[in-house]
Amino acid sequence: MGVRRPSAKGRPTLEEVAALAGVGRGTVSRVINGSPKVSPQARQAVLAAIEQLGYVPNRAARTLVTRRTDTVALVLSEGEQRLFEEPYFADIIRGISSALNETGLQLMFTLAQTPRDHQRLEQYLTGHHVDGVMLISLHGEDPLPGKLERHGVPTVLGGRPVGTGAGRISYVDADNEGGARRAVEYLVGRGRRRIATIAGPQDMGVGIDRLNGYRAALGGLPELVAVADFSEAAGRTAMRELLERDPQLDAVFVASDNMAIGALRTLREAGRRVPDDVAVIGFEDSVVARRADPPLTSVHQPTERMGREMVRLLVAQIKGERPEPAAVVVDTHLVVRDSA
Repeated sequence: MGVRRPSAKGRPTLEEVAALAGVGRGTVSRVINGSPKVSPQARQAVLAAIEQLGYVPNRAARTLVTRRTDTVALVLSEGEQRLFEEPYFADIIRGISSALNETGLQLMFTLAQTPRDHQRLEQYLTGHHVDGVMLISLHGEDPLPGKLERHGVPTVLGGRPVGTGAGRISYVDADNEGGARRAVEYLVGRGRRRIATIAGPQDMGVGIDRLNGYRAALGGLPELVAVADFSEAAGRTAMRELLERDPQLDAVFVASDNMAIGALRTLREAGRRVPDDVAVIGFEDSVVARRADPPLTSVHQPTERMGREMVRLLVAQIKGERPEPAAVVVDTHLVVRDSA
């Protein structure tokens, strides 16, 4: 087969590929779009012609044919400060990106905090601009998951949804309740009897589940709860509130490592020794837990794995499959360090 040069007009065309391969234009399109309805001989000829000519498929034209954009969206329902402050988000995005690298799909990342952000995103995400959507850090009865579901957009949530608005949408989460329960049971087993908790937001499944785990493990011990927003600053404020309410508390289970760092600082300012006077346990086992002073005992959740599982469920939906199970809950375990 002789070398066929691209047309003088510029980049090689699909017609030139077809002519060089000795097949019809439709056969070339089927090969490019991954259709199985092509003979091995024709596929080999088309691929050889593509390589010889240096042909690059037109993405826009391909999208019109396949209704696929090869792009998925990751939506974080928080502001920029939370994104850069909390290690959890970096870890789960790392897992998502790693898994997507193996699929050929591109990632579009966006923040959506206000109702206006959500309205703008809803119009974009339901307008066939992406093949699927991953949503993380949802609050309350967020209407976006339900609207995506009604428009038939493949969707996976990071975290158990609250209420019924998300319908039967797939999600990936950690065993938040079990992890919290084991953390508090550990404190009880170490002889702590005035155990407080700094809980996460109660409009999020993660906040609700970790508080339920704390309560389940108390076994009749008094309950002492402060609710915060997962930020370090909120952890400092909540710890001050707890000390004012019960100066004799001897342990605190904190629903995130970030808040636990704030709690440690407040305890230091108040002259409380950790763990001698007050034992502290966080949740996530992030890099900040290992770098804390003292190093923070924390419930480990495999955050990067959670991101990869989200991609697995989403890709299955994009392919028209029904992933089983539709909800994935990954195990957690306690990592003991010097703070408890």
